[in-house]
Amino acid sequence: MTTKRLFLCLSLLLTTLVGTPSWAKPQPIDRVVAVVDEGIIMASELQQRLAMLKQQNAGAQLPPDEVLRKQVLERMVVESIQLQMADRAGIRISDAQLNDALQRIAAQNGMSLAQFRQAMAAEGTPFSLAREQIRDEMRVSRVQRFQVGERVQISEQDIDYFLASELGKMTSAAEYELSHILVSVPEAASPADIQAAEEKAQNLISQLNQGADFRQLAIAESAGRNALNGGELGWRKEAQLPGIFAQVVPKLSIGEVSQPVRSSSGFHLVKLTDKRGGSTRIITQSKTRHILVKANELRDAEETKALINDLYQRAKAGADFIALAKEYSDDPGSGANGGDLGWVSPGDMVPAFDQTMQEITPGTVSAPFRSQFGWHILLVEERRDTDVGEQLQRQQVRQMLYSRRFEEELPIWLRKIRAEAYVDIKAL
Repeated sequence: MTTKRLFLCLSLLLTTLVGTPSWAKPQPIDRVVAVVDEGIIMASELQQRLAMLKQQNAGAQLPPDEVLRKQVLERMVVESIQLQMADRAGIRISDAQLNDALQRIAAQNGMSLAQFRQAMAAEGTPFSLAREQIRDEMRVSRVQRFQVGERVQISEQDIDYFLASELGKMTSAAEYELSHILVSVPEAASPADIQAAEEKAQNLISQLNQGADFRQLAIAESAGRNALNGGELGWRKEAQLPGIFAQVVPKLSIGEVSQPVRSSSGFHLVKLTDKRGGSTRIITQSKTRHILVKANELRDAEETKALINDLYQRAKAGADFIALAKEYSDDPGSGANGGDLGWVSPGDMVPAFDQTMQEITPGTVSAPFRSQFGWHILLVEERRDTDVGEQLQRQQVRQMLYSRRFEEELPIWLRKIRAEAYVDIKAL
C-alpha cells in the first residue's frame, strides 16, 4: 500500500473513532474515486480536471456532466497507469526542460512566457496547476515513445513502396511557381505574322536578359489571361502543368525564363519563379576542420582564450592546422583526426559555428569564435554543391510513415495496459 493510500485510510479511521463534535459544522472531506494499481485518484483531482476542461472549452457543446465525469475519469485512469510506468522507468522532466516546453507553447501562441502566464490567469487557470499537468504530459509522451515507438520500424522497402504508389507520387511531386507571357498570333496567321510574333518573343527574351522586369513586361506585352497580374500562374504540380510546358519547366532553374514555346495560340515565355518538393535540392557543403579548446581544471577562461588566440596566429602564419588540431583540440571526435569534420551541410552545426563556416573563404582560417562548447577556430578546405533532395525526401517519407504507424499502434497499446491494470472505480 502506498503512503498516500495509507494516510487516507488512517484519516478515515480516526474520523470514525473520534467522531465529529456536535458543535462542529460538517465539512466535506475528499474521497477516493478510483484506485489504479499503486495509485489513487481523488475526487478533488477529478473536479479540478473537469473545471479546467470546461474552462478551456467555454461555449462549446459538451456532454452532460455525468457522461463528462466518466470520460474524464477514464482519461485520468489511463494517464495514471502511464505515469506509474514513468516512475518505474525513472523518467523525469527537469524544471529547465519544462520551462523550454512552456516557452515553445507560448511562442506557438504568439506570446512570451510572461504573457502566456497572464493569459492563463485571466482564464482562471492556476499556472502552477497547468505547469504540472504539462510536466505529466511530457512524461507520458516519453513513455509512449519508448513503449510504442520501439515497435514501429520503417524499412527502406516501406519507403520505396510508398514513393512508387500513386499517393506517394502525388505527395512527393515537385511544385513550380510560374509566370507567363504570351505573344499571340492571329487565327489565320500568315507566315509573316508568325515570324513577326517569334521575333517579338525573342526581343522580349533579350530585354529580360538585360535586366527588364518580367512582371512589367507581362503587363505591357502579354496577351495571356493573367497579363494584368504580371503573368503570374501561381503554383502548379508537375502533373498539372499545361502540356506545352511539361517538357520545359522541369529543366529550368529558379529565376530562369524559357526560350519561346510555340503553340496554336502563339509563342509563350515561361519563368520559373520558385520550386518546392520533388527530389532535387541543391545545397552547398563545406569540407571543414576545426580546433576546439575549452576551460578545465588546469586552464581557466582567460588562459583558454589566450590559447585559442595563439593557435589562430600560428595557423595564420602557416603552421600545419592538422598538427595543431591533433595536439591541442579538445574535441574527442575530431581532434585525433586533425580536426576533420568531413563535408558539413548548412544547419548541421550550432549557429555560431554554422555562420562562421559559411562566411569564410575556402583555404583560410577563421578568427576565434565562441560557442556553447568552447572556443573554436576552423578551416574550410573546399566547397561543393550537392543534391540532397532524394535524401531529404526519404527522411520526410520515413517520418510520415512512422507517425502514421505510431498513431495506429498507440490506441492498441493503451487498451492493452488498461486491461492489464488493476482499476477500482468508486461510486461517482
